[in-house]
Amino acid sequence: MYLPPHDPHVDDPMRFKPLFRIHLMERKCATVECMYGHKGPHNGHIQIVKKDEFSTKCNQTDHHRMSGGRQEEFRTWLREEWGRTLEDIFHEHMQELILMKFIYTSQYDNCLTYRRIYLPPSSPEDLIQPGLFKGTYGSHGLEIVMLSFHGKKAKGTKITGDPNIPAGQQTVEIDLAHPLQLPDIETLRDFSELSRIVLEVQEQVRREEQEREQSQEEQEHSQQAASQPASPLGGGGAEGEETAAGAEGKTQDKAPASQPFVLPTGVISRNEDYPRTCRVCFYGTGLIAGHGFTSPERTPGVFVLFDDDRFGFIWLELKSFSLYSRIKVSFQNAQAPSQEAFDEMLKNIQFLAT
Repeated sequence: MYLPPHDPHVDDPMRFKPLFRIHLMERKCATVECMYGHKGPHNGHIQIVKKDEFSTKCNQTDHHRMSGGRQEEFRTWLREEWGRTLEDIFHEHMQELILMKFIYTSQYDNCLTYRRIYLPPSSPEDLIQPGLFKGTYGSHGLEIVMLSFHGKKAKGTKITGDPNIPAGQQTVEIDLAHPLQLPDIETLRDFSELSRIVLEVQEQVRREEQEREQSQEEQEHSQQAASQPASPLGGGGAEGEETAAGAEGKTQDKAPASQPFVLPTGVISRNEDYPRTCRVCFYGTGLIAGHGFTSPERTPGVFVLFDDDRFGFIWLELKSFSLYSRIKVSFQNAQAPSQEAFDEMLKNIQFLAT
């Protein structure tokens, strides 16, 4: 199992923890051993369910228990997973979230089902190389997010989840058609000014979506009323879109290679060691919800590209900042065979999580 580094050290390397092992014996026999717990390897079982899916089961879960009971197990898990002791965590809300995570993850006793995930396909037009990133999520600690590109949109999909937003959900969505021009560094420190800029773009996006829907309805009505091919005006509209996209590309080309960046006053960041320059910013939305993924909603925010391996997201409603750093582990045979296969996988993991 690949584990993120201890919070909030997002640039540190991933950690590795063995969960099970297989001994190949003579006469095509094999023994499976569970590596979970602190009493050494013990009897386990692996079953291949179907293509790209298998399950593990521990046959001796008593090996996972500790003499000090659940309290000792929790303290050991806290030290190993978070690099902390219970006495280090003063915030009551954070204690509650960590305890929820412990109860949720420990209840399975290494009886788990694994499904294959693909790394996203890449294209020369992509803003940066897509892939896996470690991200800070406040009291939830570090989580793994997959960044992928889909035309004028980029998506950040959770590979690991938390009690609020489960794995498989789109934690952030970036609107690449709406770059944001940040104000000078002193003005940027004023949260109300950044909020004003973002909310203006949000209103613009809403109007454009309404116009698109109206245009589609009118086009459908005109197609039903006439059997003639689409008028040249339809082509003119598409051409207009291309021109707008081209102008947008030029705008980005004219943007400076880097610009000063600072978080507005009042925006909370787990990691104060974020970059102080950025390349470009875009309007985006972030997914928030209550415990148990209740009342989910997409809220406005700012996607900040720092360099090829780091980006950030300012959650406007939460007044919070997440910093993401690329996972530089090479996974063999992990590339998606096609864009269609990757899109299907994204749908499947979202369906499984909900």
